Amino acid sequence: MYYPLPYYTRFAQVFGYNSFVVKSWWEHKRFSSIQEAKIFFEENQEIIKAKPFIKWVGGKRQLIAQFQDLFPTDFNNYHEPFLWGWAVFFNLQKKQSYLSDLNWDLINLYQVIQKHPKKLIAFLESEEISKDRFLEMRLWDREDNYEKKYSNIERAGRFMYLNRLGFNGLYRVNSKWQFNVPYGAHNNPDIVQRDNILAASKLLNETWAIIKHQSFEKVVEQSEKDDFVYLDPPYDVLSETSNFTSYIKEDCGTDLQYNLAQVCKDLDKKWVNFMMSNHDTPLIRELYKDFTIHIVKAKRSVNSKGTGRGKVDEVVVINY
Repeated sequence: MYYPLPYYTRFAQVFGYNSFVVKSWWEHKRFSSIQEAKIFFEENQEIIKAKPFIKWVGGKRQLIAQFQDLFPTDFNNYHEPFLWGWAVFFNLQKKQSYLSDLNWDLINLYQVIQKHPKKLIAFLESEEISKDRFLEMRLWDREDNYEKKYSNIERAGRFMYLNRLGFNGLYRVNSKWQFNVPYGAHNNPDIVQRDNILAASKLLNETWAIIKHQSFEKVVEQSEKDDFVYLDPPYDVLSETSNFTSYIKEDCGTDLQYNLAQVCKDLDKKWVNFMMSNHDTPLIRELYKDFTIHIVKAKRSVNSKGTGRGKVDEVVVINY
């Protein structure tokens, strides 16, 4: 007999698990007893404790604790159309997840981790850690037919290598959309992350994750009533000089913010739960004035001046 869901809360409290993760697996596996659930969580620690494997400026790992009370308590499928560091996906571990982004190399990385984690690990284990190799690999996207010259495994390995060794996890491209982040200062960096990559691969497969290269607008037609969509877009700029984190050709500033606001309105009309993070700016306040706006404190770690670092207000917009 199916064990009632309310027991997941008590289970999470007693055994010290994230309540959202416990609820997701409880719904997925339909445990018939507390003992069955206990055995599952004990035998799948590597999946349950999987964490983001890339560094990402603006990643939401630092905000998860503040998000806990803002997530919807009940929803069907999960959608994340701005994949980035996907800390929210790790925190929810929903049975059916739709993950997407317009950054080809980022999507390729996640697809490789889902399907070929051991080949990616082998590639990374074969690479030496040095500034010269970093600069050499950084030049790959300057070559003609870069996408065809290198395999999906090599491109995924390059992404991981540059991300782990580049300055502060920054992803930045120049006017020709070529990666141009400098080499960072590191003390014994783990570019392979063998155990975590294997755990992430299992998690992606166990949750039936569908990973696609596509625009965030597609989430409107893919989602259904009572689904949950988390949107972490390129943020509205705080000043004319602060927009230095472009990571896709289609990142189009203010136009993107207007398009995203329309997507949120369309989701709301379909009775789809959405949650959107952004900078606290007059434009964002105006675009989402008809929804509920919460304030969270985020740490800003990338700034040319030390005085420009610290905690800043970000908004979290929800429609539920």
